[in-house]
Amino acid sequence: MFGTLKRDIRAALERDPAARSALEVILCYPGLHALWCYRLAHWLWTHDLKLLGRFVSHLGRFLTGIEIHPAAEIGAGLFIDHGMGVVIGETSEIQENVTVYQGVTLGGTSLEKKKRHPTIGNNVIIGAGAKILGPFKVGDGSKIGAGSVVVKEVPPNSVVVGVPGRVTFRDGKRVETDFDMTDLPDPVAKGLQCLLERVQQLEKELEKLKRELHLPSHRSSVSIQPETSSYQPQRSRGE
Repeated sequence: MFGTLKRDIRAALERDPAARSALEVILCYPGLHALWCYRLAHWLWTHDLKLLGRFVSHLGRFLTGIEIHPAAEIGAGLFIDHGMGVVIGETSEIQENVTVYQGVTLGGTSLEKKKRHPTIGNNVIIGAGAKILGPFKVGDGSKIGAGSVVVKEVPPNSVVVGVPGRVTFRDGKRVETDFDMTDLPDPVAKGLQCLLERVQQLEKELEKLKRELHLPSHRSSVSIQPETSSYQPQRSRGE
């Protein structure tokens, strides 16, 4: 266990250029504090002290702003940078040497008591604000872009960005997509553009129909007077 704790400290020193010493990491890194609270809570949980485990987990959340369910499975070398707002669900599995930034959610999409949270492979990096939702695996060596929403399995050594998340690189090679990654699609703007195009099409059809209906009147230079018109308004019986 002490070896695992040392590895947690080493992970922060290796992956955060702002870390200057092990003592600074121990005293000032909430991600490390949350992880150590989790390891104690997980030990209690697995030894059938579930209420006490949940209480330790809740205390860690109160102190650090990071919520890790004591039933989650987390390997050695996890580094939670900054960490505020990180949520790791009950059936989540995190393997070794994973890096998680602030605002990340490993969440579920089901209310059933089964595996409903993601499995994160070795050496994965999850950017700030990313949401990974569902009982699938993020393959080893993958990178999840900041703000991405991932709802399906990610192959190993992939780069995922966007909402919903799409694989843009795999094994170092660009994956062809239908949008430019420097200008990610806005679903609201896309919907408005579709409506605008439809309105323009309907306006053209309406103008065409108007021209067909008014063709005789446009050709005639004599205006139709109301008294000579064949149209007579209906009168009520009292008139």
